[in-house]
Order: sequence, then structure tokens, then C-alpha cells
Amino acid sequence: MPDLHDLVTTLAAPWVVLSPRSGQLTGTGAEGVYARDRRILSRLEVTVDGRRPTPVQVDEPATGTTRYRAVLEGLGDADGHDPTVTLRRTRQVDGDGVTEQLTFVNRSHGTVECELTVALGTDLAGTAAVRSGAAADLPALDSIAGADGLHWEDGSGTRVSVAFDPAPDLNQSWRLKVEPGQDATVTLRLTASFPPADGFSIEPPAARPVYDGVELECDDRRVERWVRRSLDDLAGLQLSADGGERYLGAGPPWYLTLFGRDSLISAGMVIPVDPELAAGTLRALARHQGTRVDPSSAEQPGKIPHELRSEVADHGGGLVLPAAYYGTHDATQLWITTLHKAWRWGMPADEVRALLPNLQRALTWLRDFADPDGDGFLEYIDESGHGLANQGWKDSRDAVQWPDGTLAEAPIALCEVQGYAYAAAVAGAELLDAFDLADGDGWRQWAAHLRERFRESFWVDGYPAIALDGSKRPVAGPASNMGHLLGTGILDESEEAAVARRLASADLDSGFGLRTLSKAMIRFNPLGYHTGSVWPHDTAMTVQGLYAAGQSATATSYVRGLVDAAEAFDYRLPELYGGEGAEQENRPTPYPLSCRPQAWAVASAIAVVIASLGIEPNVPAGTLDITPAADLPWQRLRIDGLRVGETMLSVQWADGQLTTS
Repeated sequence: MPDLHDLVTTLAAPWVVLSPRSGQLTGTGAEGVYARDRRILSRLEVTVDGRRPTPVQVDEPATGTTRYRAVLEGLGDADGHDPTVTLRRTRQVDGDGVTEQLTFVNRSHGTVECELTVALGTDLAGTAAVRSGAAADLPALDSIAGADGLHWEDGSGTRVSVAFDPAPDLNQSWRLKVEPGQDATVTLRLTASFPPADGFSIEPPAARPVYDGVELECDDRRVERWVRRSLDDLAGLQLSADGGERYLGAGPPWYLTLFGRDSLISAGMVIPVDPELAAGTLRALARHQGTRVDPSSAEQPGKIPHELRSEVADHGGGLVLPAAYYGTHDATQLWITTLHKAWRWGMPADEVRALLPNLQRALTWLRDFADPDGDGFLEYIDESGHGLANQGWKDSRDAVQWPDGTLAEAPIALCEVQGYAYAAAVAGAELLDAFDLADGDGWRQWAAHLRERFRESFWVDGYPAIALDGSKRPVAGPASNMGHLLGTGILDESEEAAVARRLASADLDSGFGLRTLSKAMIRFNPLGYHTGSVWPHDTAMTVQGLYAAGQSATATSYVRGLVDAAEAFDYRLPELYGGEGAEQENRPTPYPLSCRPQAWAVASAIAVVIASLGIEPNVPAGTLDITPAADLPWQRLRIDGLRVGETMLSVQWADGQLTTS
């Protein structure tokens, strides 16, 4: 069974197809067609005269299109070794379904007659059941034959349909007679209808954007390829929430819905090329901002949700998340800072003003709910017994551990959560002042107090600890979390320099990006989800902070690592990959269960380019600062199609000279 990383992904959210390089869907593992948190089709196997085609090539010209080519052995010319009969399989995914064209091509000297058969099946399993393995025990549903094709239905009201053109001769078989030099095509169209969602409704965007106006030229052509493929995937990952607001689904197949943290970080990174995406994400999440105290869902007044789905998701192992789940301790701060960044880049004042009540409620959550014991830090603990034990971006069970591998006990106060909170309070104060609302000074004072307390409590062995545990002890052991503090303002200049020096060490810099956990730690695992692997967005956010802090040499080392990794992964960076390091491996090691593409990995390409050029607009103040880093990894870089307010911006850096237009 192929790992998730090795499957070919064809995507136009909310629809996605995951298949091995053969194009066949065999009903095993994660293979299948997915839409709206359901596996719509688990089996789609093609045979010719009872034999499976032999795959020879896969081409991915676009995120929503994949072409497979296979040889049909035993057909065509008998003499010689050249294949003369092939099968071309073109898979196209759009926001409403999947179209599959099967083209039989005869390059032999004689007429070929054969039988082409398509075997189809579905269990309509939920994505959580597929991921946990529970779907393996589900029976396949019986198909219903109709004049226009096949149908499947389940008790929930979901209906799957496959239409054929031309109609099959018998069941799902076609008798083909193809003359020399000719071809014959059978087309399948897969669609589905869904019952009204009790919870969140996952919808395709009304119009999928095209980023043709964004062009990048660089003396390292790999950067161009990385950005271009990332922009294509950026379009493919987009979904629409209630109200028609566009946002990014976090990643196929498990996370194609609205995630507070993931969608905000990703949308914030790509504001320079698609500011409306950030605005839509902010509004979509604001509509579901918490209004009550509910320990079962972790909802609290003013809190931004972690994830929204149409129904309860049982992930196995006791992790059962309600359709609207609020178990995140950083999405609320990120919502505030994303609103502030969008405003600085030119989000219209009336759109910002409409979200100010949500801003005030989010700030109130920081003060009244995020710090339950009143010690001045934001900490979390799962009160439900069935939610996430860790509620930062590293949300696996073992993400926060001591150097000997002992897990830190809750409640946990993560270092980056404090940094996000400081930045959110300062950004919120600026927005309150700009729109003539009260208490801006109060929030600046709140931030100053947090900064002072952080300095007193978090530093250990010359760097900020990953967290404070339930006994308020700093959890020692270098981890990537400290990189997220850079640029938030919670550190002073000397502290930022100290963090940069620690990040530059070989135990954290793998050569392909930032390790989530230091290689010097006893429980370091290069393929540990949050205990040694490399996450592109983690590295990119650290790069943003390093450049903002003037620590460009360390930032540029990490940028080079990301570009090398992008090349190794055909310019589609996965969600995460192994952290063994360039000193041991010539290529980064794939992580078997990594989503690819994935929203914040995709957005990282834009983030590092903008950060390296130091582009900082303040549209309300009428200023634009551009300060390219002192140690850029390129001699020549030009990017066109950036959007600053109502202005299109082009920036070029060539041999130490900056020009704009």
C-alpha cells in the first residue's frame, strides 16, 4: 500500500483524487476520490481483456489535471519490443466532480479488438475513518444501475453518480474495435449530492482564482518553479464558506475545510498576491467566533475556532472532535494579527470596521479566558477528555517534552503563544486607535506586562524554552518554537540575536529547513511528526522573523534549504519531511503520511520571497518600506503582480540595486 506522500494528488477543492502512479484506485489505504469529508469513490480500476495496464508515465500539468500513460501488453504487433497499444488516462477535477477520459491508442499495424472494463466501488467512509483505519471494516455499498449510469446511496442522504459516454455494452465494459493509427475514448463523469449540513458546509469557491498576473524572475530558476507551482496549488486548495467567503482548506484529504490556525497563517502569507483571500478567511472565522463556555468543544466567548466540519470527526484513540471545535490556543491571536496585516496592506477601511466588534471580543478572550489561572501567561488544558492534548501548532501528544523525553504536564503555556499574544495586543491597540475606539493604551500596557513576565520566566540556557509546564517550570530543550517569537516584538534586539544564534546551530538547521526539535535531544526523531521533522511553514515563519530582526545570514541559510527541498519534491513542498539533514542525505526524506499539497507549505514560497525583499506597506499611513536583506541568496530577483491597496507593485533587486514600479 503506497504511503500518502507517494500518492498522486489531483485537486480542485473540495474534490481531490489520491492514486498511485498507475492511476488505479484499488480501495486500499488512502486511495480514493474525496469531497466534503467523504470518500466518494474507493475503487476505480481499469482492465483491458482482464489485464491491468502497465504504467509508464505520469504528468501533472496543473493541480486539477493529471495524465497517466500505460502500455497494454499482449495487444498489437507481436514482433519486436516496441509497445504499439497504449492507454492514456486523463483525470480532471473541478469543484463539482471528476472527469476521467480513457483513451485507447492503436499504433500497431493491424486492427485491435478488445474489452475495456471499469470496476467501481465506494464505502462513502468519512475521512476521519479512513485516516484512523476504521474504514477498512466498512462494507462496499451496492450500486444501483440506471439509464444514465451507476448510483450509490447511504443512509445520510449522500448520493454518488457515475455517468458514461458512450454507454457501456455490458455492465461497465466496452467492446472496442480500433483501426491502425486510430484511438477510442470512454469518458466517466463522477458527481455527488449531499444532504444539508448540520454543521459547517464545505463548498467550492464561486470562481477559482488564477494567478497569471504574478510573475517572478530569479537567477536561481528553481525559485521561479517553486513559486509558480505554489500559486497553482494555492488556487486548487481554495474553498468557500457560508456567505461566499474564500479560504484555504488546510490540506487533502484529511484537512480540506476551514482551520483557524492553518487558514489564517496561509492567507496571511499570501496577502501580497491575494488580499481578498485573507479578508474572506477573517470574515468566515468571525462568523463562528465563540459566544459561550462549552468545555466539550473548548468554545469560549471571543475565541476563534480550530476547525469546522459538517459533522463529528472520530479520529480513533479517544480523539473525538465536534463539528465546531475550538481547541486552539493561538488562532485568536493570529486572527487579530492577520486583520492588522491585511489593514496595513490595504484592506478597505469599511471592511476592517465591520470586523472591529470581533476584534474587541477576540482581545477580551486574551484577557478573560486565555489565562485561566491569572498568572499573566496564556495556557491550555483539554477539559473535555476527548480533545487535543496540545493546542499549539504542534498539536501531537508528544510535542512538548523534557530533554529526557518525559512529556510536560498540563496546563501548558507555549512560548510562541505568548509571542502571538504580545503581537496581537499591540496590533489590536493600533487598530482601536485608528478607528477611534477605546482602550488602545490599556492593551499596550497589557502587552508590556506580558513581555516583562516572559523575560523573567521563559529563558533557559540562553534561549526561550518551548513552554512552561503545569508547575510553571520552563521546559528545557531547543525547539523550533522560539523562531516564531522573532518579529512579534516580545523579544528585544539582543534577545533576537541570541535566538538567531541558537537557530543557526547545526542541531536545528538540517540544511533543508528548521528541525522541529534539536538533534541533540534524546528523543529526537527525524521522522517524528513534531519531534525532529521539518515543516516548511515553521521554517518560513522563522525566516520572516529573522529577516525582520535583521538576522539575514541565518535567514538566508534557511531559505537556501527550503529551495533545495522544493527542488527535491518537484517544487511541491509537502506538509512536512524528514529532518535527518543534508550532512547525511543528499535529498530530504519524505514523511510517509504527509499531505501534499498543503496550505501553509504552499504559502511559504510567497512568504520567504516577500520577507527577503523586506516589503512592508502601511497603506493607512501612506508609506511603503522596502529593505532587501543584506545577505540575499540571489543576485537578481524580480516579482510582478503584488497588490498594495489599489496599486499593483513590481519590485526588482539586481546586483545590489532596488527598483520599483
